[in-house]
Amino acid sequence: MTTQLQAKFIVLISILILAGCNNTPKKADSNKVTFDSIKVDRSYHLLDNPENPNCNLQINFTYPTQVDNKQQIKDIQRIFIQSYFGDSYVDYSPKEAVEKYTEDYLTNYKALEADFKSEADKAQDEPIGAWYSYYEMSSNKITYNKSGLLCFTVNFENYTGGAHGSHSYFNHIINLKTGSAVTEKEVFIDNYEDDLAKILVDAIAKQNQVTDVKALENMGFFSVDEIFPNGNFSVDETGINYTFNEYEIAAYVVGATHVHLSYEEIRHLARKESPIAHLVF
Repeated sequence: MTTQLQAKFIVLISILILAGCNNTPKKADSNKVTFDSIKVDRSYHLLDNPENPNCNLQINFTYPTQVDNKQQIKDIQRIFIQSYFGDSYVDYSPKEAVEKYTEDYLTNYKALEADFKSEADKAQDEPIGAWYSYYEMSSNKITYNKSGLLCFTVNFENYTGGAHGSHSYFNHIINLKTGSAVTEKEVFIDNYEDDLAKILVDAIAKQNQVTDVKALENMGFFSVDEIFPNGNFSVDETGINYTFNEYEIAAYVVGATHVHLSYEEIRHLARKESPIAHLVF
């Protein structure tokens, strides 16, 4: 091989290597965040009788205790508390929120005692316990904690009588530079919804191994024309992860639908000044 050909060969290999690098996950430094967790496992039998139906509450709540910007820790904790327990608990500390939520759950269950006693008296020997046996299990998991972004998912499962329980997953992203939650509007350009919806539907079809997206409607999904981005997303080094919960786009039997989109797939819809731009571009 001549020197000229060798030089061309080296240049070609270099170009191919650089091109391949554009699709590899970007390395990011871990954030300096310290976490703690609070666990609860409480049960109560109706009328305080161990022979009666009971409720069971299990909580495994993880929350940040320290971040680089100490002034933001309260705001970030409020996001964790709101996402896990709801708006009614955001003014409490993490410990207080867990205690208050536990108290409220047990109080609400005890409110069933009058109805239970009335039905038990009427039913005599007929079992009615199943309809009064409640449970709730929840936890949250840190899914990404790098490069100024903190992502976590709240997992929730409960049963309050009826045919079956419910399961849900809620994703959240916090911009540690501002201490605020990251929204779809910050991530995507204007009028992104229709284009992103098509990408999501195509990805769901691929996951279910069908080429015609309409075939999803024969697999338990509702109208594919009504599947749109729902704001329930998180990110990592490889892409964006969307979750559609039970009954949101499909029947209960289908369960939750999790969709991973690579940054290459959504790059044309992303804002270059967004909080996740350093991962996308």
